[in-house]
Amino acid sequence: MAKSFYRYIGEAWKRPKASYVREFRQLRLEEWRKEPAVIRLERPTRLDRARSLGYKAKHGIIVVRAKVRRGGRRKSRPKHGRRSKRMGVHKITPGKSLQRIAEERTARKYPNMEVLNSYWVAEDGKRKWYEIILVEPANPEIKSDKTLNWICGPSHKRRVFRGKTSAGQKGKGLTR
Repeated sequence: MAKSFYRYIGEAWKRPKASYVREFRQLRLEEWRKEPAVIRLERPTRLDRARSLGYKAKHGIIVVRAKVRRGGRRKSRPKHGRRSKRMGVHKITPGKSLQRIAEERTARKYPNMEVLNSYWVAEDGKRKWYEIILVEPANPEIKSDKTLNWICGPSHKRRVFRGKTSAGQKGKGLTR
């Protein structure tokens, strides 16, 4: 049986260093470093992943790329007396994953949209980039779409802040 187009894209992204993705990586990262932290895109970079997470090329759905700084929390050293153990400078990590932080920052920038899901696109020594799929619940095309109209209900408001996305559920230990 022949492989689908999306399957070829998926296999290339599984091993980015051994496929055509590697050629574009350097050029993309040079541009992406200069861009703002949250930027709207015309189309997804990883079409296979976006489609598997619910993306459709229609009104009311947008894709946004978010940049997050890697590593733990940067805490300044206390100015007054503490013993070394109680300084609280090293190994201070956030309780959320970087992907979840990227989703929340994006949701704050687009208050009329709901976060459907997100996926990894790139990383370097300092930052990680994620693409976030956003849905506008007030849009008539979304309301009439049988597979997406569940997000229009009142129980799904601000779902990203309640850990209802895939990254949020993983952080709460709800996935296998």
